[in-house]
Amino acid sequence: MNAPAAELLRSNPPQTQWPEPLSAAEWDARFPGILDSIALLGGTANSIMQLARMPVGYGVMESKVDSGNIFKRPAKRAKTTLTYLAVAMLGTTEEKLAYRRAANTSHAQVRSAEGSAVQYNAFDPELQLWVAACLYFGFADMNERLYGPMSAEKAAEFYRLAEPLGTTLQVRPGMWPKNPEAFRAYWEDGLAKLAVDEPLRDHLTQLAEAKFLKPWQSRLIGPLNRFITIGLLPPRVREVMQFEWSEAQEHRFQRLMAVIAAVNRRLPRTVRQRTYLQLMDDLRGRIARGLPLV
Repeated sequence: MNAPAAELLRSNPPQTQWPEPLSAAEWDARFPGILDSIALLGGTANSIMQLARMPVGYGVMESKVDSGNIFKRPAKRAKTTLTYLAVAMLGTTEEKLAYRRAANTSHAQVRSAEGSAVQYNAFDPELQLWVAACLYFGFADMNERLYGPMSAEKAAEFYRLAEPLGTTLQVRPGMWPKNPEAFRAYWEDGLAKLAVDEPLRDHLTQLAEAKFLKPWQSRLIGPLNRFITIGLLPPRVREVMQFEWSEAQEHRFQRLMAVIAAVNRRLPRTVRQRTYLQLMDDLRGRIARGLPLV
């Protein structure tokens, strides 16, 4: 962690209060489709964006926390990640703090060992800021692909409301770029700094090919998952991953996304949002019964 970040942590402690969140119905009324489950098709691409920052990637790749290892417990890993998205967008202050405490217990074990090729610490707020930026980008990008671009006014409002994607964990409010224009500058600078070595590239390629599933499932789902994943990656991430992508593939990808969007828009809101609604119900039940959240 560099000196400016360390100073920021001393002067700006983690957030402990958030405004009352929008309900799922309010989110959909103000930003149609923003919590649609179908957007989770972009999950693998988003993970690769996050992990293409070497300390984040090595933190995940070398983690000793088996419950968070997608290659050992894929369902558990997916549920943990998606529950975080749900609580960041829909959770109350008390629910956000409860999930932060649970996540911190796991993150405390994720730090580089002596002699590790890459130094990392899951509590580094700068690394968490990059992860949160990828999550925000994923929400905004998938929503535009499925529903078309937001107006500048709506985009600015969504950007402000999406800040808990970072501040629910260690990102301080003062670290979040102040507006969409500042975010774009941060994002382009972050993309330019991405670098992937061969071990990490192999790990991320296995994610794209769904190798974390059973062999028969990977053979069935892997090719489509890889196609959608590469299609959703920014060109810079394709470059560092050495993924080839042709103009013909881009045309096929755009046609596929158009079909998915057309079908999805015809579904009732509660069906479109089922994943987030179920995860919040499960989280609230676990809190009420005193069960582990992660």
